[in-house]
Amino acid sequence: MKFNILTIFPSMFDSYLKETFISKGIEKGLIEVNVHNLRDFTDDPRRRVDDSPFGGGLGMVIRIEPIYKAIQKLKDENTKVVVFSPRGEKYNQLKCAEYSKCENLILVSGRYEGIDERVLENMADEVISIGDYDLMGGELPSMIVVESVSRLIPGVLGKECFLEERMTKEGGFIEYPQYTRPEVFVTDEGKELKVPDVLLSGNHKEISAWREKRKKVIEN
Repeated sequence: MKFNILTIFPSMFDSYLKETFISKGIEKGLIEVNVHNLRDFTDDPRRRVDDSPFGGGLGMVIRIEPIYKAIQKLKDENTKVVVFSPRGEKYNQLKCAEYSKCENLILVSGRYEGIDERVLENMADEVISIGDYDLMGGELPSMIVVESVSRLIPGVLGKECFLEERMTKEGGFIEYPQYTRPEVFVTDEGKELKVPDVLLSGNHKEISAWREKRKKVIEN
């Protein structure tokens, strides 16, 4: 699967792509993540990609021209173009599973006061929001989509069982409490925080029953 990220701050992705499990997926050839500088797609001699909004208002708006040129260059027959906006459809695990079946996902990361609405209306296959709050740009949402989708691609996390454990048939996922060493952690106030005995028992049947009782299915 291929991710193509459009942004004016490509360096934001440098450490992310090198220091996370994403790098393992890239090394294995399971995913491809390309970060494109929108400034490379403008005819402006100063490489400007933004302008003041018609009708007045605060801030600047990303122009349609560089986004259009980038999409035209990067898309193919099996491409889905995703633009991030607080007004978009809420992103969830079901949408994540849907994206994991795409071959080429173009993620448009806006900045400033937003993106020219003609991009959302005419070029985006989907407009997505990652939550009911505002951010400075679409770079973090792009990382969220890359990471959440990549972990559903067989082999990226290393073991196939990780996928079976995480995904339900309906597209949601399962969470239950997790613990690790030490078995007893003592706070500065002397309070002992213990791992549940059943997890230390070695009885896999009882452990499974304990997890089943305490699991939470994240619905979509």
